[in-house]
Amino acid sequence: MPDSAYGDIRKLDLFAQMADENFTGLMRGAYVQNFPSQIELITEGDPSDFLHVLVSGAVDLFSTWNGRETSMATIRPISTFILAATVKDAPYLMSARTLEKSRVALIPSQDVRAAFDLDGNFARAIVTELAQCYRSVIKSQKDLKLRTSLERLANYLLRQQRHAGGGSVFELEFEKRRLASVLGMTPENLSRAFKGLQPYGVTVAGTRITIEDHNELKRFAKPNRLIDDHQS
Repeated sequence: MPDSAYGDIRKLDLFAQMADENFTGLMRGAYVQNFPSQIELITEGDPSDFLHVLVSGAVDLFSTWNGRETSMATIRPISTFILAATVKDAPYLMSARTLEKSRVALIPSQDVRAAFDLDGNFARAIVTELAQCYRSVIKSQKDLKLRTSLERLANYLLRQQRHAGGGSVFELEFEKRRLASVLGMTPENLSRAFKGLQPYGVTVAGTRITIEDHNELKRFAKPNRLIDDHQS
């Protein structure tokens, strides 16, 4: 593994408190691979042979059933996926594909489980990360089950505006078809939802969003930290 990737992975909360010898042992069987865009990295249902660490690029976690497909999450560097399957030695519940050229470190799952038993700090870090993932899933479920499609889109736009620096004009994170999937809508419903937000000062041109009246949109969306704050 290149020294640059080794150092970046070491800084992750998941690995930062490991004893040096345990981290070195964990990385001994790891390697880094470059992937072009739109390459499927893992397939749901397959054995979880590796813990993946996204070093650069972007990855889409998605699932399919009965001819339908939905995006579950977008992974940005530097972060791991899918940790729970690795810890449980269970099949992947989601597939993953690159959204752009990406660099991924692969750590053998059996080595991760061995390090879990050996290093208490690593075990606590895994529990903390899994707890955070669980809380994010609950918040996503609340967003999906308690809000209308219009409310989901409004709150998504407010989150994106904040992540983009708070300006009134910003770009969507990805193209609209995928955004519809992330928000649990069809592309047609997403188009109608954008039109439905026009009275609240939202205009859209391609992937460019303009929020002319932030406070008016916020009054409609009613953001809630117990749903919209995925960092806590």
